Amino acid sequence: MQNAIIFDMDGTLFKTHLILEGALEQTFDKLRAELLWEGETPLEKYKEIMGVPLAVVWETLCPHHSLVIRERSNEWFQQFLVLQINAGQGDLYEGVFDTLQQLSIDLPIYIASNGQPAYLQAIVTHYDLNRWVKKTYSIEQIASRDKSSLVQKIIEENNVAGGFVIGDRLSDFQAAKENGLQSIGVRFDFAQQQELETADFVVEQFTSILPIIKGKMPSIV
Repeated sequence: MQNAIIFDMDGTLFKTHLILEGALEQTFDKLRAELLWEGETPLEKYKEIMGVPLAVVWETLCPHHSLVIRERSNEWFQQFLVLQINAGQGDLYEGVFDTLQQLSIDLPIYIASNGQPAYLQAIVTHYDLNRWVKKTYSIEQIASRDKSSLVQKIIEENNVAGGFVIGDRLSDFQAAKENGLQSIGVRFDFAQQQELETADFVVEQFTSILPIIKGKMPSIV
């Protein structure tokens, strides 16, 4: 058994907002071109629900569309996201490289994300995160699409005894609590104050994660 650190991806490690608007706009441009959407792109609505499973995203953004159209929209969206990642239009939050490098010396690091596998792999590959991250898990691997169950899967597969879940949304903090881990909330772009209040710790900068973990696990880093 071992301690481990589990990171969320969007809004925690990766600045999703840098590619979100462009990819969403392109997706709704295609919907408009096929006469399947009228009006503006619902970007603000997406920002409000950022972090929920993708099926919920498209149910929310396109409540009057068929499942087939929602799935097609998500396919387009994912393609546009990956294209922007590969083009270098995204970025990681300041301090991610150094913090992951230092943590990985003594602790295994995993990613648990609501993102789809191809999208996550594009980020991991573009920034070479496998230098420090043992494995990246997608919510697509869990039939229930539940973040707590995804974290449970990581714990069981890797003999994790304790550690932290680090993220920006309520699902991350609940996943930590329900699996006997501590949580660190990052007050970044998609974070909401009411949700952050349920985290064990809250940071304003990514580098502030390190002293919290070291304080709770003084034998590391």
